[in-house]
Amino acid sequence: MRILMLGNSYIFTNDLPSILAEITGAEVVQNTRGGARLREQLNPETRLGAKALELLQNEKWDFVILQEMSNGPITSKACFLENAEKLCEKIRENGAKPVFYATWAYQRGEKKLETFGMDYDEMYQKLYEAYHLAADRNHTLIADVGKKFYELSDKVNLYADDGCHPNEKGSQIAAEIIAEVLMN
Repeated sequence: MRILMLGNSYIFTNDLPSILAEITGAEVVQNTRGGARLREQLNPETRLGAKALELLQNEKWDFVILQEMSNGPITSKACFLENAEKLCEKIRENGAKPVFYATWAYQRGEKKLETFGMDYDEMYQKLYEAYHLAADRNHTLIADVGKKFYELSDKVNLYADDGCHPNEKGSQIAAEIIAEVLMN
């Protein structure tokens, strides 16, 4: 099995691709940049986009994981949905299956939530709705890591010190959920 992961630091933090490869036995390749949005993966004028387009055109994949910038599905929802659709088309042209890696709200009480005028529950709900809408519209699989973070939020710390990125336990849970979706 070959897996391509397109996204940003939520993928490369704690080397999620290696954890996923260990669980699945797959070859996992990432094309990531901190803060990257899905639209950049489609832009041949950027290094990230040129590489993504080359990987989708010249190599065969079983699954391509799509992950948007942390607040992108909320703050730029229309852009997220539009680029998600374009990427799903390219992924299917490759013969692969697209999979959304639905991420989580910033840690409960995190100051960054105030920046967006939301609390933890509201950010979680808006991310959940946006990722599920993208998956429904594009008839794709979804690895709802954000939902698991939400369910465990009062029981286990899954966040790095910045309140946004996953700690090692968070990345392990993310890999397990993605693997479960791919292997089912």
